[in-house]
Amino acid sequence: LHSFPTRRSSDLEYLLLQMTDEHELQRMDNEVAAIAQGAAHPFLFAAVPVESWNDALSPWEAPAVWGTQGFGCNAADTLRFLTEQVIPTLKQRFALPENVKIILGGYSLAGLFALWASTQTDLFYGVAASPSVWFPDWMEFEQQRPIQTQHIYLSLGDKEEHTKNAVMAVVGDNIRTLHSQLIARGADCTFEWNSGGHFKDADLRTARAFRWVMEESR
Repeated sequence: LHSFPTRRSSDLEYLLLQMTDEHELQRMDNEVAAIAQGAAHPFLFAAVPVESWNDALSPWEAPAVWGTQGFGCNAADTLRFLTEQVIPTLKQRFALPENVKIILGGYSLAGLFALWASTQTDLFYGVAASPSVWFPDWMEFEQQRPIQTQHIYLSLGDKEEHTKNAVMAVVGDNIRTLHSQLIARGADCTFEWNSGGHFKDADLRTARAFRWVMEESR
């Protein structure tokens, strides 16, 4: 668990949580600095490393879409770890106010996990995600069990839907549909296209997502 407080604990208004892998951790200082730049609200940022990305963040099993590694179904365990261990530990360690606003963010499969987690609990003030909404059966699932948080930032690279991979090619249509449905339900939701493919400026894109939920959500 890697934490980055920006003020003394009693003043912290937001707790930002991001599931991450070792590669993302190397650029986490950049991301936190980008969030803090111009931010009006004090926050604590906590990066929560996961070892088996495809298993820990997947809500159900799915076949591989590239390479040979498929997707497990351990998201429920990961969410339980967040709610029963990570969040209480952070609240205690940093003496966070009881009403601290918790934003769950993430990139790629961690973004999908953030959206899925917010269908399971109303704990989160907002979700900041550039999510893998191509994930099989996600759209049907969200229709049956809607996202509960009212503040959602969505983004996607403008080249991501232009792929020969038939499973992943639906990501553009899915995120447009999800955005429209959330708006229709009255959620405070924005959707932003980023220039480039999936892996370009992931840290800065995620920083922009967190900052929008903190600074611009109504």
